[in-house]
Amino acid sequence: MALPVRDQAKYWGIAALIFIALLWFLGNVILPFIVGGAIAYFLDPVADRLERLGLSRVAATGLISLVAVLLTVLVILAVLPTLVKQLTELMDTAPQMFKQLQTFLLERFPDLQDETSTMRQTLDDIGKTIQSKGGELVNSLIGSAMGVIGALLFIVVVPVVAFYMLLDWDRMVARIDEILPRDHAPVIRHLGREIDKVLAAFVRGQLSVCLVLGTFYAVSLMIAGLNYGLIVGAIAGAITFIPYVGAIIGGALAIGLALFQFWGDWLSIGIVAAIFALGQFLEGNVITPKLVGNSVGLHPVWLLFALSAFGTLFGFVGMLVAVPVAAALGVLARFAIEQYKTSRLYTGLAVPPPLTDPRDEDAA
Repeated sequence: MALPVRDQAKYWGIAALIFIALLWFLGNVILPFIVGGAIAYFLDPVADRLERLGLSRVAATGLISLVAVLLTVLVILAVLPTLVKQLTELMDTAPQMFKQLQTFLLERFPDLQDETSTMRQTLDDIGKTIQSKGGELVNSLIGSAMGVIGALLFIVVVPVVAFYMLLDWDRMVARIDEILPRDHAPVIRHLGREIDKVLAAFVRGQLSVCLVLGTFYAVSLMIAGLNYGLIVGAIAGAITFIPYVGAIIGGALAIGLALFQFWGDWLSIGIVAAIFALGQFLEGNVITPKLVGNSVGLHPVWLLFALSAFGTLFGFVGMLVAVPVAAALGVLARFAIEQYKTSRLYTGLAVPPPLTDPRDEDAA
């Protein structure tokens, strides 16, 4: 006999509280394991495909790990130095860019020359902040990232965790299935498949979209001659997964830098704007429909709320788990609504009147 609903709610509530407590108290500690698990989840279909081609799980995992190591080394040697250099140069150039913007605004709007003007004081404050904090911002970003991630732990633990989780992924799934409550196992399996479907379509697909768009922006903007094309492409690609925000920030950054570098050369500015417009068109009409799909079931507003809420409560770790948790809660919410619509609470006690044939009424 199944447990009473009150007892079930109590145990599932305790499990949810334990999960929240782990995020709250062990966020920085479990970060490498979350990232390693995410990498294993992302690469599990590749390992399954290699197994179907005849490789053992060990051989498939080893081959994937070797390719990942080679790609990582290639990125570190070929891309990362240029990326860091452009980011540093961009922050060093920011004060000069702001001064030119201030001069342009003063020429077009003479009222800003009044030192008592609120707009003038605001511009002066922004300029002083950028000038004094520009280099410090880069160092603080790098330093905080290293402090949160723990460079040594991240570099050493994440690949090891990803390797072993990828190696034992199917075994772990089978073991979890063994310990499911027997009365609820079919429903939990169904919900798990639905959550996996959403995550596979969104997370794997969206990461692919970010990689494709980031590469497209970086290569195209560098060919167009934009000085910081690589860093703009990396930023635009990295934040593409945030609905609307990624497009706004990436486009504003690309066009703003083009205005600074090519002022007066409207053809070059138009090319940069056209590159970003083309990227957005391809993302919305070709790349995202192909790689993510149109029926993921993860609404952009719900995703934004999850990222904001989990990021505020749990920091960087919260942002990492926001999408999987949002996907799981979305699936559970849809399941709850389906159950509600079949419950007595929704249908009530009244018996609907029998349907009558319109021909009988006509005959009467």
